[in-house]
Amino acid sequence: MATRGPVRVAVLGCGVVGTEVVRLLVQQAEDLAARVGAPLELVGVAVRDTGRPRGAAVDPELLTTDAEGLVDRADVVVEVIGGVESARALILRAVERGAAVVTANKELLGKDGPTLYAAADAAGTDLYFEAAVAGAIPIVRPVRESLAGDRITRVLGIVNGTTNYVLDQMATSGQALEEAVRQAQELGFAEADPTADVEGYDAAAKAAILASLAFHTRVSAADVHREGIMNLTADDVARAATTGHVLKLLAIAERSGDGVVVRVHPALLPQWHPLASVRGSFNAVFVEAEAAGELMFYGRGAGGTPTASAVLGDVVTVARNKVIGGKGPIESRYAELPVRGVAEAVTRYQVELRVQDLPGVLAQVWQVVADHGVSIETVRQSRAEVYGDHADLLVVTHAATDEALSATVADLQDLPVVVKILSVLRVEGV
Repeated sequence: MATRGPVRVAVLGCGVVGTEVVRLLVQQAEDLAARVGAPLELVGVAVRDTGRPRGAAVDPELLTTDAEGLVDRADVVVEVIGGVESARALILRAVERGAAVVTANKELLGKDGPTLYAAADAAGTDLYFEAAVAGAIPIVRPVRESLAGDRITRVLGIVNGTTNYVLDQMATSGQALEEAVRQAQELGFAEADPTADVEGYDAAAKAAILASLAFHTRVSAADVHREGIMNLTADDVARAATTGHVLKLLAIAERSGDGVVVRVHPALLPQWHPLASVRGSFNAVFVEAEAAGELMFYGRGAGGTPTASAVLGDVVTVARNKVIGGKGPIESRYAELPVRGVAEAVTRYQVELRVQDLPGVLAQVWQVVADHGVSIETVRQSRAEVYGDHADLLVVTHAATDEALSATVADLQDLPVVVKILSVLRVEGV
């Protein structure tokens, strides 16, 4: 049913993003009304403490601790409080009474998106979440709508600005990982507890959302193979440059046979790949589709103003739907592809190993690799120095399943001539 008169908007949360959403709603009220076809009336902002000092953009009269009561008075609910339990309850309350919801909550969507999608569909209302994946970058709508007539085969992305900044600093300034993380915290790119970023949880939630959209299949964060960056060293980052690569934390969702594999882990990208040039705290998502070919979406993946931009874009869309009595696209999960484990992913490995400097060592290494059906692309001594009776070898494989490559590394470790496996990194983008 169409909404008559102003569209009432409630904002849940008034942190960095919520404050910017409120500011834009107030400052751009005239333009937003023209785009929606009706005024947007900000009916309140739910916070935990109304006495806490806020920015000048937030009218204290709008603040309330009664989030449920605020939800009940709104046509559109903007959820930017984060977390899972409270946010889920408020979103479900909103959609059950017919309000449209705009959320930036990747953690909730990654863990329990299907519950929310189903509730919104049953209520005949909208649930939009452009800001949940890559901040200001428009990626949800292009994947869900612009490419709806195409067949996506792979999504490859840098979707966490903190880890990208850290790895970039390690590469350009030679900083140790811990030092780069501290600097990211000082600049506001990382939280006081950076675990969600550096251990890959944030990227995994976003990868699950993208995979669900791209492959019309329900994928949760629990389905995503996850590795963070904390085991990377300055040597790993420096070595990448010597082999023509850049080290990034990648979110990868791809078709694998009749299923889908979704994974987050550090990987080497060739320097010519478009994602290799993504610097600092920026994000980018690279999409491969059968008809459209290769597409890349680039921009700021976090921050109050960029994220608020994505939130307001969704607000305009769902509010316009309220005005005309329409509704946006529903969850598409018709494909129901099986979600496969990382063992079935096809990738390449770069393995550095310290070996005894003896005749026939390379032949033994080659035989172990061949025993697993893997072939070697290149092998070379990775440094000029020879460590007494030891030498370092850098082995790059051709593409094979992750299972075969992992087993190869395990057997190399057991070779008597191998002193130590120094590093193992996947190679993507080729």
